[in-house]
Amino acid sequence: MAAAAAATSTCSPSKRHHSPNLSKPYSSPSHLPLNFRKFTSRATRTAVSCTLARDTAAAAAVSAAVMQEAPPSLDLPRPDSFGRFGKYGGKYVPETLMHALSELETAFHSLAGDPDFERELNGILKDYVGRESPLYFAERLTEHYKRPDGEGPHIYLKREDLNHTGAHKINNAVAQALLAKRLGKKRIIAETGAGQHGVATATVCARFGLQCIIYMGAQDMERQALNVFRMRLLGAEVRPVHSGTATLKDATSEAIRDWVTNVETTHYILGSVAGPHPYPMMVREFHKVIGKETRKQALEKWGGKPDVLVACVGGGSNAIGLFHDFVDDKDVRLVGVEAAGFGLDSGKHAATLTKGEVGVLHGAMSYLLQDDDGQIIEPHSISAGLDYPGVGPEHSFLKDTGRAEYHSVTDDEALEAFKRLSRLEGIIPALETSHALAYLEKLCPTLPNGIKVVVNCSGRGDKDVQTAIKYLQVVPYRTTGKCAVALAVVLQDSNVLHPRSERACWAIQLSSAALTEYVPCTRGSEDIGKTSAFCGDAAAAMTTYPEKPLSTSPLIAAMELVF
Repeated sequence: MAAAAAATSTCSPSKRHHSPNLSKPYSSPSHLPLNFRKFTSRATRTAVSCTLARDTAAAAAVSAAVMQEAPPSLDLPRPDSFGRFGKYGGKYVPETLMHALSELETAFHSLAGDPDFERELNGILKDYVGRESPLYFAERLTEHYKRPDGEGPHIYLKREDLNHTGAHKINNAVAQALLAKRLGKKRIIAETGAGQHGVATATVCARFGLQCIIYMGAQDMERQALNVFRMRLLGAEVRPVHSGTATLKDATSEAIRDWVTNVETTHYILGSVAGPHPYPMMVREFHKVIGKETRKQALEKWGGKPDVLVACVGGGSNAIGLFHDFVDDKDVRLVGVEAAGFGLDSGKHAATLTKGEVGVLHGAMSYLLQDDDGQIIEPHSISAGLDYPGVGPEHSFLKDTGRAEYHSVTDDEALEAFKRLSRLEGIIPALETSHALAYLEKLCPTLPNGIKVVVNCSGRGDKDVQTAIKYLQVVPYRTTGKCAVALAVVLQDSNVLHPRSERACWAIQLSSAALTEYVPCTRGSEDIGKTSAFCGDAAAAMTTYPEKPLSTSPLIAAMELVF
């Protein structure tokens, strides 16, 4: 007994091979939207065998050698048979969910080789979703980024915003709804941040006659009121989440709690490449149609591949959908863009891959925003869809291997990109997409002439207009100091405009914005002083003037000067 107690446990690495009979991850060599053919290449991984030894020095040396992690390799299956991308991913879930996850993985693999399932899914993607989405040459945006010598990159947009429901999220929602039907699950739950995944899930539930419950942070519901209405219109029950930060992280936690309670009758349509295995793999497979189409369309348009792919990263589904088909093309640069919020040093951001550390959240190991005690830090982004303190495990793997690079842009930079694309191309992007577009300001000056850049336009910005109104003073280009004076004159005349009306408030803001933004146009003229004085008088009128009848004709005349 004493000898046994004195013995030291030592470990030595050994190699073992996957059995060719085990289920493997899938790759898709064809250009069909979804094709899950197995690859059967043998792969090795390091295992650990343990023995007892009396030599403590030798034991320490061997243990130290084992603890040195081998550099991650892109040649290994992604994920491996344990659902890991290198050291990331896995299943960190209650025992209650293990059977459901195993059942889901088995069903996914069995349907992956089912031609009837593929045919049904591809038909819905074509006729209902509207695939394939265009690869659009952004001519004026390209012109904007040309250097003085006339050279610069060519910018293309992968128009996922033109899909039914207005974002890439519908790709995964349709496929998982079909999967739920095959599993016999009639109750669907989902989490949502920006509301696009919630709308997509509510849409497919209406299409297939399934009960739909969406969990959404109360703060996000306020920011994305339009999408909340759309979900309810589609028949979904939207449950507000008030706990924690009342954003996407907390909505995901509530959805998982629901799933644990109702696992026998409920399927959880997770909206990103996060969460426990098999979700990161499964959601990626349903979104990789984005990259496959991009490859095909690039070949048709210029006879080659894109040189640079750019996508925003929150959980990372749209980015991995674009990147996946090009991971093995080492000459294609993969660029993910995170939300820097108020700035990386402000403590108010969602730049997980830039500033995070490795931890476990929502069933998977990945980079997380956490403090020294391992507690999750509240993230911030003006974009509800990027406001998440974690990221998909495959993105963590791509970062560590150096295959993809990850950068960040602030709220202000994203808002400017939101306005820029709207005015240059007539396309209003989602605030999530605006982060990817904003990084072009830093990227394009560094690129050689003629480089082909594809930005994933992951969603449209209708849902973000209310948010943009709060932060952007959008004034028409033709506004001048005299126009602002005209508005202020109208406001000053209490007989013309009800001083407490909503229209008066808006006009004050507009004239103030004109004064602020267009001072260079009127510098040296008396208009500046007049406008300032009139705006001050109008603001005072809001509280001092008695109620007066509203006469719109002078206001309309002033508006005509502006527009």
